[in-house]
This record gives sequence, C-alpha cells and structure tokens, in this order.
Amino acid sequence: MVGYIRHTIALLSLLTIPGCTVLGPDFDGVEPVELPSQWQAVDYQDSSWKTAKWWQQFNDPILNELVSRASQQNLDLESAGLRILQARAAIGIANSFQYPQRQTVSGSLAKIYQNETTFDNATVSFDAGWELDVWGRYARGIESAEAGLYASIASYHDILVTITSEVARNYINYRTFQERVLLSERNIEIQKRVARITQVQFDSGNVTELDVQQAKTQLYNTQSALPSLKIGMMQSRNALALLLGIMPEEAQMLLSDPAINAKIQAFDNKYNHRRSAKLSDTYDQYSLIPPTPAVTTQVDANLVLRRPDLQLAELQAHAQSSQIGIAEADLYPQFSLFGAIGLNSTVQAGNDFSFSDSLSLTLGPAFSWNIFQYGRVKNAIRIEDAKFQESLTNYNKQVLLAVQEVSTALSSYQLNLEQKGLAFNSVSASVRAFNISLTQYENGQITFERLLSSVEKMTRSEDAYAQVKGNVATQVVALYKSLGGGWEAETGKPFLKPSIKEQMEQRTDWGELLENTELPILSTDAVPVATSSFGEPIDPSKQNYPFKPQHTGEQ
Repeated sequence: MVGYIRHTIALLSLLTIPGCTVLGPDFDGVEPVELPSQWQAVDYQDSSWKTAKWWQQFNDPILNELVSRASQQNLDLESAGLRILQARAAIGIANSFQYPQRQTVSGSLAKIYQNETTFDNATVSFDAGWELDVWGRYARGIESAEAGLYASIASYHDILVTITSEVARNYINYRTFQERVLLSERNIEIQKRVARITQVQFDSGNVTELDVQQAKTQLYNTQSALPSLKIGMMQSRNALALLLGIMPEEAQMLLSDPAINAKIQAFDNKYNHRRSAKLSDTYDQYSLIPPTPAVTTQVDANLVLRRPDLQLAELQAHAQSSQIGIAEADLYPQFSLFGAIGLNSTVQAGNDFSFSDSLSLTLGPAFSWNIFQYGRVKNAIRIEDAKFQESLTNYNKQVLLAVQEVSTALSSYQLNLEQKGLAFNSVSASVRAFNISLTQYENGQITFERLLSSVEKMTRSEDAYAQVKGNVATQVVALYKSLGGGWEAETGKPFLKPSIKEQMEQRTDWGELLENTELPILSTDAVPVATSSFGEPIDPSKQNYPFKPQHTGEQ
C-alpha cells in the first residue's frame, strides 16, 4: 500500500510540474489603432486635468452639486457597482477550480431484510477528486474572470461618463428653456404695450381695426408658444431628477437658487419694459445659461484611447480570448486524482456496529479522453475563435465611433460658436430696429405693419440667440463626453452605498469581498500590464488598473 501511494505521488508530481502548456492564444492587447493625423500629443497633464473634472470649467456651483449628487445617487451606477461585486465573486469561483473539485462526505443508515433476518448497515465515506490543470483550462478560466472584473470596472466608468454628461446637458437645457421663458414673458409685455397703443390709435380714428387684430394675433401667438417652453423646462427638470435618483420636487429645489433669482431681478431692473438703443457686450452677463468655457481645438489622442468604452471593448476581447484555450482543452485527455476513505459495517439487528475491520481506502490516478468527437470540439473552438475576432472588430468599431464623436463635437462647437456671434448681431440689430420703429409709429411716421414686423423679428432673434447659447454649451459637453472625460474624478471613491453594503452584509456572508468597495486607481500607461497572480480574488482598490491586462502564458 505504501509503495502504491508513493507511485501515485510521483505521478502527481510529473503531471503538475511548472511550465505545463496553457492552451489557447496569449492576449497581447489589440493592434495599435490609427487616429486622425491632426490629433497630435499636446500637454497631456493639462489636458488630463481639464478632462477629469471638465464640468467645473462652467463655474456653476449648481452644476457641480448636481454632478456630485449623480455620482453618488444614480441608480444605473448603483447597478454597475453591484456588477463589480458579481465579477469579484466570479473570480472566487474560477479560482476554486485550482483545488480538488470534489470533496464530499456522505453516510447512510439502512435496514436490510434477508431470508427473514434483519440486518443494520451503516456507512460513512469521504470522497475527493482533483482534475489536474494540465492544459490550462482552469488557468484560462481565472484569466477570463479577471478580465471580466476589469471590464465591469470599465463599464462602471463608461456609465459614469454618460451620467455626468447627461446631467450637464439636461441642466443646460433647463437653463436655456428658463431663459427663453423669461424672454418670451418680457416680449409678451412689450406686445401687450403695442396692442394698447394700437387700441388707443384705433379709438382715436388714426388706424383701422385691422391693425388692432394684427397686434392681438401676434400677442396670442407669442403667448401660445410659452406653454411649450415651460414643458421643455419640466422635461429637463424631470430628466435631472431621474439621473439623481430623486423626486422632481426635490430636483426643483436644487435648481431654485438665490444667485439665479438675483440675476433675473438684475436683468429685469435694467431691461424690463424698455430696450437700450444698442446692446452692450455685457448682454450675456444676465444670462441664465452657464457661460461656455474656452475649448482648445487640439485633441490629445492619448485621451481618446483612454475612453472607458474602448477599455471595456478591449477587456471583453481579452476575456473572450481565454475562452479559446478553455475549448481547446477538450481535445486532450483529462488527468485526475481520486481518493476515498470510508467505513462500512453490517450487523444483525439489535447488535452494536463494529468498525474494527470495515475501513476501506481507495487512492489513485485516473484519466479520461473522449476520442470520438465527430468535430464537436473543433467546431466549439472555431466558435470561440470567431467570437474573439468579432470582439476585435467591435473594438475597431468603437474606435471609429470615438473618432466620429470627437470630430463631430469639435466641428459643431466651432460652427455653433460662429453662429453665436452672428445671432448676437441679429439680436442687437433687431432690438435697435424695434426701438426706432416704436418711436416712429407713435409719431405717425411708419405704418403699423413695419412696427409689427420689428416686434416679431426681435422676439424671434432673442429666442434664437438663447437657443444658440445653449447649443454652444451642450457642444462643449458633447466634446468632453467624446473624450471620455469624467471617470477619473471618482477614482478612490466607493462604488457602493454604505446603506446597501450594510443590507447585503446582513443578508449574506460576503467574506472579504465587501471590505474594499473603492474604485481602483487606473493606470494611465498604455503598455500591456500583467494581471495578478492566480491566487486570491483581486482587490482592485489596492492595485493599479491594468490598462491592457494579459496572461503570462504559463501555468
């Protein structure tokens, strides 16, 4: 027996020596992508800092508060954080396959009736089985699980980028609609004044009733457009409430700020019921739309390649690459060790069990090889390889989408900025024309149609200018979103609320998986970084995020 055990241990040593082949391709990252030639490296540190907290460049405390709340309260982010925990647990499952996969204790107590004689039977046994990872099946499984963990973190960052940009966009839309509502209300007051003047002129016999009805028609048209602007405000507010995970009433309280009210009052004091002869450069001083920060037209390609969605696509490709090796392992025999130790005693009913001579021990190596596959395994390998190639194609598509989004945002920003200057000139000219026409009409120098035309043009130009200002601001948001900005700001912060963490700890034994729930410090280096050793589950809060994790190829 002793000699047999020695031979078994020797065989085990041969099968588990270091350097055994790990089947499947080693993932070395994706091929370098070609970006537009005009995207040259600029001051990376400065660009990275501006991109990390880009919304702060609007210098709007309310926007800063909304973004901060969204990063803590958004429900999509909460779900993404829970998926990180799921990925951590998946690594624990994959890691457990390095050890004996079957360890069971079993027992039974039975009565046996034979030839009118009754016997009692008792058995207790411990069985263990360990499939040796000769071909790296389980090593590739751990590698795939690790890549899945990193992918879940990249997905969290990708959602964070989207949430941040959506908060900023809806906030800008809310302020744009709010300004358009105020302009519309002020123009309604002007048109009411024109209608009163026209009524006085009609009562004096200076004009016909047609002028009165035309004035009223224009007034009613402007009034009828006001509800749709208020609906736009409401929709933007409700969208912000959803992004922040709160009720619309609470969102309204966050948007109602004394500084905004003071700005509205200052505008009213200066411009209410009258228009300056010429608009000054300080016209935008009273605008409710956040002032647009200056944006450089130079794009750092390194920032684009650090977009979380590109990281996610690459890590998904890495996880899929490992599946090829897992499938290839089925082509070869599976080696394992098995063992069992047990007690089996049968006595006549009423007698005590005796285990002195009922001990049994079974120990030895085993192998199995399904040699007739009829193409099933090879076709399974081909499927995994095609999926891997598809994931590489998806990465290339994501790069093209990134280039498209950045290019579109840059061009749109520049064109909207140009349009803003022209729209300002239009507002200035229309207001001046209104002032002149109103004076001339009151003096009987022009017809009512010319006055009405000047009022209509002023109303439209002011509304258009407010829209253009909002478009410029939202294009800045779109540009920073296309650069993947915003995820760095949450590095080191918890991805799980303390209240949820407490609920989960009370409900389930999570061991050490809930001890560190901070987002990891991401590496800014674009060189491949090896993953952690195949041991305990990865703790992302204590190590740099591998920008391009790869397997070592050895087991």
